Order: sequence, then C-alpha cells, then structure tokens
Amino acid sequence: MSYSQRIADQLKINPRQINAAVELLDAGNTIPFISRYRKEVTGSLDEEQLRQVSDSLAKLRALDDRRDSIKKIIVEQEQMTPALAKLLDAAATLTELEDLYQPFKRKRTTRAGVARAKGLEPLAMLIIKQSRDRKSITDIAKQFINKDVPTATDALDGARDIVAELISENPQVRQRTREKAMRYGYLCAKLAKNAEDPRDVYKLYYDFEYQVDRVRPHQLLAINRGESEKVLSVKVDLAERDWLIPMRTVFRPDYQASPWAEQLSLAMQDAASRLLLPAIERDVRRALTEMAESHAISVFASNLRALLSQPPLVGHVALAIDPGFRTGCKVAVVDSTGKSLETATIYPHAPQKRWNEAVKLLSTLITRHQVTLIAVGNGTASRETEQLAAELAQKFRRVNYLIVNEAGASVYSASPLARAELPDMDVTLRGAVSIGRRAQDPLAELVKIDPKSIGVGLYQHDVNQKQLSEGLTGVVESVVNQVGVDVNTASPALLTFVSGIGPKLAEGIVAHRDEQGRFPDRASLKAVRGLGNKAFEQSAGFLRVNGGTNPLDASAIHPESYKVATTVLKLAKIAPSAAPEATEAALAQLTAKIPLEKLAETAAAGLPTLVDILEQLARPGRDPRADLPAPILRSDVLSMDDLKQGMRLKGTVRNVVDFGSFVDIGVKQDGLLHRSQLPRNVRLQVGDIIEVEILSIEQERGRIALGWT
Repeated sequence: MSYSQRIADQLKINPRQINAAVELLDAGNTIPFISRYRKEVTGSLDEEQLRQVSDSLAKLRALDDRRDSIKKIIVEQEQMTPALAKLLDAAATLTELEDLYQPFKRKRTTRAGVARAKGLEPLAMLIIKQSRDRKSITDIAKQFINKDVPTATDALDGARDIVAELISENPQVRQRTREKAMRYGYLCAKLAKNAEDPRDVYKLYYDFEYQVDRVRPHQLLAINRGESEKVLSVKVDLAERDWLIPMRTVFRPDYQASPWAEQLSLAMQDAASRLLLPAIERDVRRALTEMAESHAISVFASNLRALLSQPPLVGHVALAIDPGFRTGCKVAVVDSTGKSLETATIYPHAPQKRWNEAVKLLSTLITRHQVTLIAVGNGTASRETEQLAAELAQKFRRVNYLIVNEAGASVYSASPLARAELPDMDVTLRGAVSIGRRAQDPLAELVKIDPKSIGVGLYQHDVNQKQLSEGLTGVVESVVNQVGVDVNTASPALLTFVSGIGPKLAEGIVAHRDEQGRFPDRASLKAVRGLGNKAFEQSAGFLRVNGGTNPLDASAIHPESYKVATTVLKLAKIAPSAAPEATEAALAQLTAKIPLEKLAETAAAGLPTLVDILEQLARPGRDPRADLPAPILRSDVLSMDDLKQGMRLKGTVRNVVDFGSFVDIGVKQDGLLHRSQLPRNVRLQVGDIIEVEILSIEQERGRIALGWT
C-alpha cells in the first residue's frame, strides 16, 4: 500500500488529495504556500491537515527505514526466514517491529546467554515443547552436567532462564500483554521513602492509583516530574490474569501428559516478574508520556497561536516600564513604529522609595513624546508599579495602561538580535523596549524570542524539547504567513518565518534594503542575493510592499495570479488605485451579475483562488488580527482586598491548561476559571476578553476562584 493510501486511511481524506500534497511537499514547497496558493491541487487542504500529512509521511518513512535496518541485521545473522520477512513487512507500527526484532537484538550478557553458553539450550527446548518423556526430568537434566553445570538442579535452573527469555521476547506475548496493560493496568504513585516535599507540591499524588487509560496528561506529567525529583515512587500494576492469559495463548503447560509442565510454569512466573512486566511497564510509561507530551505540546501551540494572533495597538506611543525593586524600574519610550525614543531608570519602590521623583520624570516623558499608552511588565514589582501607572492615567486623561506578559524579555535583552537592534543600549533597558513593542505588536516582537520562553504552556520543560520546538516553530510560521509581513519594515527575526525565506535570506533582504533603500515592488526582491525563483515563488505572496508601484503588492494575492486579479478588476471596471469602499461595491455588483464559477472560467482561475483574490481586492492587506477583541486598557488599579464574592469583572485569558484557564482580572494574582465552570460549548483561548464572577478568595494562599457569567 502506498504512503498516500495509508495516510488517507489514517486521516480519512481522499487519497488523491493526499497524493497531491505529498508530491508538493517532496518538491520543496512549504505548508503555508501549499495551503494558501495550491488549493486547486490539494482540494483546499488546510494547514492543519497538511501538517498532519507531513508528520504522517515522515513517520511512515522512518518506519520503513527502521524496517530495512532490522531486516539487514537479521539477514547478516543468517536467521531470516520467509515467515519472519512476511511478519516484518506487515508490521504497521514501530512497536510491532521492535517486538519482532527483540529476539535478534545483540544483548549484554544475560542469564539466558550464560545458560546457552553452557550448552543448556536443548534442555530448554524440551521444556518449551512440553516433551512427553518417560524418564524423570532429573535423569534427563543429569545428561547436561559438566564442569560449568555441576548438578541437575543447576541444569534445570539454566534451562528455565532460557525459556523465560524466549517467553518474554515472544512478539505475540508482548503485544497482548501490552494491550492488557494499556487497558486494565493501574498507574500507582506514592510518597517515596525519606522524600521531602515541604510545599506539598505533589500532595495529590502521595496515594495515587488510576487505571492507565484514565490518567490525564497533566497528572502523568506531574507524576513524572515528582519521580524525577525523587519525591514520588511510581509503578504500573497489572493483575496476574492480564499477563498469564497472553502467555498461555502461546506457551501452555501440559500437566496431564508432560513431566516438564511444572518447569514451564516456573519459567513463566520468572519471565513475568523478571523480564516481561518490567519491559511492559517501561513501554506503558513511555506510551503514556508520549501521549501526555503530545497533548501538552498541542496545548502550548494553541496558546501560542492565540497569543501571537492578538491584535496590535496601532498608532500608540508607548511608555514601557520593566518593574523592579532594588535595581529600579527601567523605562523606555517607544514610538508607533517601535523605535526607541528615550530611556530612563526610576526608583519608586523600596528601598529607595523615590515615588514623587518617578512621577515627575514619567510625566515629563509623557508630555514630551505625546505618550498614549503605558505598558507595565508583569514581573517582580509589577503590581506596585501598576499603582504608578494608574496615578499617571488619572493625571493624563488620554493615557491608559496595560499589563504586558514579559516572559522571555530578559532572554531577548541579552540575545545577539537585541545587541544588533539596540547596540548602544544597556542590556537592562532593552527589556523595557521589548515590553513596549509587545504592547504595540505582539507578533512582531515575540518572534524574536524562543517560543519556549514565552510562558503559555503546561510542563513545557518536561516534554520532548525537539518536538516542542518543531511544534511551536510551526505555529509561529503559520501565524506570520497568515498575517503577512511588510518587507520594507520587518526585522530579520520576522522575515525568518516567512515561507521560503529562513535566517540567511532574511539577513540578506535587510542588508539589501539598508544598502539600496526600500523595495519598490515584489519583483525587486529577485535582486536580493540568494533569493532565486523557488524562494520568490514560496515567499512573494506573504511579503507586502505598502505604497509601492503596484497596489497588488500590498495584498496577499500572489504575483502568479496578478493576471487573474487584473482581469477581475477590468470586468468590474475598477482602477487598481480605487478606494476600498468603491472596489468592494463594484466587486459585489460583478459577482451579483456573474456566477463565481463562470467568473473563474472567464478569468482562467480555480474557484478557490478566485474567492481569495476577490476577498483581497475588496479588503487589500487586511490584518486578520483586527477581527479579534483588543486588549483591555485600564486606568485604575485593584488589589485582592478590593475583591468581594459575587463581584463581576472583565478579564483577559492568560493561559489555558487541562483543568481550566488563568484569567488576569487586574489584581496581582490571576484567577482560575476551572473547566467545570465553563459551558460545554465554550472553548477559551489566550487573549480572549471575558466577564467572570468572583466565587472565592483565599488571601493567604493567593488564590482566586472564578465563575462564568
């Protein structure tokens, strides 16, 4: 069966669509490009479907590579048989392959290996075959006595070691026992002996026993972390019937006719306790961890997508404050384009307590630069600094303030990128600039930081870091290409994520721009060294040239479709430079007169491409983030003392995890909206603006429980 057919069966998608997607991927096309500009070819597969195809394809190819490697090893050992080759070819998962390969692996010295070296394998085969000998097993075992096997008992012990290994390595036994363990096993955790957990972080897991298939991902990751910190002791329990029945389907003691029945039974018990169950426990723990990590990465990716998709606060001059106590608060004024205008350090808090001096300096900066927004980082001393922002907001009525998640700002401050962007600025002040830019355009600033440092995940440091990086990078690429990038203002960090560009070309584009000036149109991008036809094809539709020689260059219409767009404009009698309102009205009249299918035929375009072109002509360069609710801008400040049970407040969702959502309601501590409080049809994401009710306040523990309103 072809890869395309297998992926189609797995994803329930038409094989022709899968085959087209595979061909495009293999030809070096990026997922954003295929999703946006090859809809006719793939049947309009979206980015998520294409990523699933790409991931499945990579796994299938890796499986076949491993299959070939295993077959080669077994052939070299001269142990390949037609039946085994057939089983290897039929194995549909890596686990099945490894089960078949297990008996042929080169192992370290085992008890069974030692017994074989002593010549006891023929005796072991008598036990396996349940031979119906008339002699006693002791008399038969005596035939194997030699200098290395002094007694019949030693011979039987060694033979059982061989049998135990054969039983534990049998693919059928392993597969069926594993299936039983995944369905009926119990994951058990308890407080480890002599362990210390002074803050009771893992108290929920001191006496934990859950059926394996019911353990939640966040529980599994917490248990894994507790075990790694030597606080918890963890094991998988499996009832005897769930390993004994799989064994007896292949190895059945013949108590009625064979004197070797008891020996086989003893070997089965030994195989289970010493070899099989520990291996199955490792397999179960690994499978649970992989599922939990995959879920955690999915949650992180979803939160990151929502965070990067938050609408920019266009046109604001921001006064950004990176709060601190002893070392003071770092201040930066950033203009509406993200350029740093002025920096300072103030000391309003303990130990200096120069509050009035700070107010005076900030007031001067607000007046001098016509500041309209104060952005306060949410780190140490943020709520104390919020009091300062609230006082200034009351003093300057045009000014509001915003609490900004500063996770990763310090990482950016010390990075080579920050040194290149702000070479003459102290590292401590760069963080304030980053906070201001985040408020103005989260996407443009956050792409400069490793996504893992942004802090919207669940147990992100405990999951597979390679898979996490790949998953999060895919999200960043998706959002950047969905929004589009102004090629004449974008930073190298932002350009890096554009389809077909990458770090080297991004630097080349900026260098060319610095040397030659603005790009007048998309076609001029071909003058950039290293940007060939393939890179241009993949990237051009996602790069915008605002105010250039060709109005279409400011849209998401790909240059390969300019002829189609021009035909549509002519049919609608619209000039390319016409006002958006006039264009939208004329296009509406055109599509009312001519059915879309007929219009697509006239313009020599596929229907999906035509629909996208019409949308772009009607709303050129539209930022998809503009349709989302803007961040809450505040002018006053609350503390936990101000909260009362039953109070209703608007808040911003800061993080979404398995058990609920953390919501910023304007006090020092985010409140928890437990999942049980949410209506079934409501799914929250980072950045959502919602109204909540205060259910309870635990001052001493810093906890606020929220309800849905």
